[in-house]
Amino acid sequence: MKVTVLQTDIVWEEAKVNRMAVEQLIEKHCDTDLFVLPEMFSTGFSMNPMEIAEDEGGETLQWMCRIAALRQCAIAGSLSVREAGKFYNRFYFVCPDGTVYHYDKRHLFGFGGEDKQYTSGDERVIVSYKGFRFLLQICYDLRFPVWSRCRNDYDAVIYVANWPASRREVWNILLKARALENQCYVIGVNRVGNDPQCLYDGGSMIISPYGKMLVACTDGKKEVAGALLAREPLDSFRKRFPVLDDGDDFELLV
Repeated sequence: MKVTVLQTDIVWEEAKVNRMAVEQLIEKHCDTDLFVLPEMFSTGFSMNPMEIAEDEGGETLQWMCRIAALRQCAIAGSLSVREAGKFYNRFYFVCPDGTVYHYDKRHLFGFGGEDKQYTSGDERVIVSYKGFRFLLQICYDLRFPVWSRCRNDYDAVIYVANWPASRREVWNILLKARALENQCYVIGVNRVGNDPQCLYDGGSMIISPYGKMLVACTDGKKEVAGALLAREPLDSFRKRFPVLDDGDDFELLV
């Protein structure tokens, strides 16, 4: 299947403007099975959820459903969402048939105050789509490998992010490490541009289970890039070199 990453520049807290910009990019790159957008792609990484959070089923999720149905592809990315009086950094994975999956960010970025404004999720979410199993993760989750440890239960992991340029080398290294240690495809999608706190230079990429770069967006540039994910090489690699079978047993407490 083909996965396409959209490395966007996000206009601060302007959801309608950002949706329109993404839609224009999608119109030019319609030959794909899955589009992946950055973290909080409609607003930027805002710690102002009282102003920017959408209700469950809000305009941006409706827009994602419309795009998925129109283009007959899945679309994924995270939003600031309000539910039952709490706020979540919620990763939506929307299928073309209208099915919606979501994952609430587990590891909130305390250094940036995210834990003061948002509620942490406690469920690990894996989505099956077109023969692949995708683990959904958000930005800071990348630093916590136990949470994303593959136990033969997924084939690819998606990290959507607003990862600052100042810590870019960490992003590069950990994405590759997750691919190698979990024998899986890794899809990392980051933004470019500025917000009131940080500069972002992208680094969106898709990595093979061997740790090889399949595709990468140009640093600092708004860009779209796609790569094919193949089942047979992944299954063959895991069978020939069964690292996952030798992993340590553990119980994850949440």
